[in-house]
Amino acid sequence: MEIPTGIIPAIRRMKHFEKGLETKSDWIIILDTRLSQLRHLVKYCKQANKKILIHFDLIKGLKSDEYGLEFLIHEIKPDGILSTRGNIIELSKKNKLLAIQRIFLLDSLALEQNLKQIKRVQPDFIEVMPGLMTDVLKQIQVKTDIPIIVGGLVTTKKEVELALDAGAVGVSTSHVDLWQI
Repeated sequence: MEIPTGIIPAIRRMKHFEKGLETKSDWIIILDTRLSQLRHLVKYCKQANKKILIHFDLIKGLKSDEYGLEFLIHEIKPDGILSTRGNIIELSKKNKLLAIQRIFLLDSLALEQNLKQIKRVQPDFIEVMPGLMTDVLKQIQVKTDIPIIVGGLVTTKKEVELALDAGAVGVSTSHVDLWQI
């Protein structure tokens, strides 16, 4: 399995899609989009030799359940899925898609509950949000031994460097000016 590393463009606004295709990254994350756009976005990514990760929970017009995932797998054919839902991560893995568990760390209870879910579903990667908690990143890495991508509130080159120095394998960001680092 190829590993998404470095800066990973996260497309939140379609006006930035072309810029994402022009980056050195082999991967692109599609965040907030409509179901009607997905087939074309995947097609353009593949034409640009990019692998595409789709944030399953944020697709407008697609129910976030196993039938929605089945449709996505058979009709859209992404390279991977991001989701906060453990059942979606498990189904993605069963269907040979790269499965990235996105976790939001609000407090120590959220960390504890997310670690339990990660242990149960065994995602291929964990995306930690917000991404600038270097001590917590190291703790998650030790407890899970799963590669970590960080995202959320990473806005400067220095913050990217801090995240990578703390052990993250990649940084997903919708900040276009960071995509060329």
